[in-house]
Amino acid sequence: MIYTVTFNPALDYVVHVEHFAAGKVNRTVKENIFYGGKGINVSAVLAELGYESIALGFVAGFTGDEIRRGVKELGIQADFIQVENGMSRINVKLKSDEESEINGMGPKISAADVEALSRKLDKLVKGDVLVLSGSIPSTIEDDIYEKIMARLDGRGIRIVVDAEKDLLLNVLRYHPFLIKPNNLELRDMFGVELDTDEKIVAHAKKLQERGAGNVLVSMAKDGAILVTEAGEAFKLGVAKGKVVNSVGAGDSMVAGFLAGYLENGDLAHALRLGTAAGGATAFSDGLGRRDDIMELYRTLCP
Repeated sequence: MIYTVTFNPALDYVVHVEHFAAGKVNRTVKENIFYGGKGINVSAVLAELGYESIALGFVAGFTGDEIRRGVKELGIQADFIQVENGMSRINVKLKSDEESEINGMGPKISAADVEALSRKLDKLVKGDVLVLSGSIPSTIEDDIYEKIMARLDGRGIRIVVDAEKDLLLNVLRYHPFLIKPNNLELRDMFGVELDTDEKIVAHAKKLQERGAGNVLVSMAKDGAILVTEAGEAFKLGVAKGKVVNSVGAGDSMVAGFLAGYLENGDLAHALRLGTAAGGATAFSDGLGRRDDIMELYRTLCP
């Protein structure tokens, strides 16, 4: 089974305004509500591709109730922990001449809530996949990724980590199956300019020397590079289309990669399906749908 963890789920209220003007009344021309959070995004795209997963995390208040309902409607099995204090976030994402965001705080997560999550994770068995992605709420200690991976270490669970800088670097000793930094994050980790593919591959291998398994480096318009655990390097360009949405594309890439890998173990196929899934989301208002993903997959060079 695949498990995803979203520490701070949200309702994403996405509004489109023509020529937003600060300090004035603005009216939307289009609006949507999405059930947000990086782990939830991964679960949703996995469902599109025919793979079941269980979404874990914390929810609270009436917004938490709506997240539960909406996630179920998406066909995702959820096992969220109900938090007593506060409410799940509402994130406002304004799309106009420029994109702006206002993100809510989220509930106050207690030590007991974190322990409840740990007990759920204790039920994972050899062969399961766990996806840890996104930032850590301020009410949780920032070493939570390390504690989770230390607790599961040596049990044959394939762990995927999609997080920034120290959150990622600090877990490499627990040998994650897959990590997905982008090229800018990789640059910041080492403090060097990575202006060639060769430099990106070399620094991805430095992460492998510290414990990472497969390293998937996304590079926006320049595509992605995968350095496999066996030391092979694959590069694939981006899918062709008009970018209308930047939210969830990286999560979609992770989901597509996992679906491709679980299908037949072929990492080049996994990279191709991950790239197609990321593109399908970038080219749509919400997360990519199966038909769009598979159409883009066919257009990408193998």
